[in-house]
Amino acid sequence: MATAIGESEWEVAVPEKPLKDKVYFENLKAKVIDTNLCSRCLTCAAICPGGITVVENKVDFPDYENQCLDCGACVRVCPRFVYEPKSGLGDYIDFIAGRSKRFAGQDGAMVTELIVSAIEMGMIDRGLFAGRDDKWATEMFHVRDPEQLAITSLGGTKYTFADVLPALKEAVRFTKRGVGVVGTPCIVSGVRKLQQEFPIFREKVKLVVGLFCTENFHYSDISKFLQEKGVDFSKLIKTDITKGKFIATMSDGEKVKFKVKEVEEIVASGCNVCTDFTAVESDASVGSVGSEKGFSTVIVREGNVREIISYIKEKGYADFGDAKPEELDYLINLKKGREKNIKRD
Repeated sequence: MATAIGESEWEVAVPEKPLKDKVYFENLKAKVIDTNLCSRCLTCAAICPGGITVVENKVDFPDYENQCLDCGACVRVCPRFVYEPKSGLGDYIDFIAGRSKRFAGQDGAMVTELIVSAIEMGMIDRGLFAGRDDKWATEMFHVRDPEQLAITSLGGTKYTFADVLPALKEAVRFTKRGVGVVGTPCIVSGVRKLQQEFPIFREKVKLVVGLFCTENFHYSDISKFLQEKGVDFSKLIKTDITKGKFIATMSDGEKVKFKVKEVEEIVASGCNVCTDFTAVESDASVGSVGSEKGFSTVIVREGNVREIISYIKEKGYADFGDAKPEELDYLINLKKGREKNIKRD
């Protein structure tokens, strides 16, 4: 595709249209959204100059017949338009366990420690965190100062989708030094596609932290399910999946527990084809599996994270120990088994 502005012209490589007589969004819809491959990462919405959004839990573009510019940006950045499943531990430099001394978290709070330390080092000037409201619906925060982390809703795991990548587009507009972003494997893949296709994301996104992830849920589905199980959202302080059980902890100490298998029917369809448990494309992957209680497992993949870890050690900000890669095997293989669900052309 050739694009010209004034006296300038450049060539942009755009994937071939399977439906040659349709606009690019309709091709995205036919190949990814309607086939349930879509992960709802919203990389397409982050880059679309038109109106890609979420309607009733599905990525959509109302009135795309008239509004789509047919620019191809959505298919250029979609990690699943040409889907190459990732799995395993991926490449890494170090495999360690860490526990922050400064921050409290669901496990070792090492995601927070990595982002804040990167800000202190001057590597970035903001980090994107998914917080939540009082009903546990996700909302995005641009954290620029550690004092903002007094917002307790920024900590802990939220098993619902967050609009990370639309927030990232806003962050790269205003950052001076760089942005740190935290996300599930599908979000990480979206970041990498944005960096591959658009130089501003390569220049501005300086740290990508991936989260271990087995599956995710649409807020409307999981909130209804939990309420039917007796979860009082006004008292809910923590959700966790461990040893095959979903555990919701209330402020009065009450816990609602049930087998994870019970929520399989409301797992988002795009998760049923995801084979990446450890976010292999990230700069560092973080999760609880593989470390003792109270610690985070940190898979250091790139030199920027090794620099951050060295800084943390120098400042004495965290305790470190050994982690066990073999303890991740079960969940890695579990997700790897989903490759059979991927529809091939």
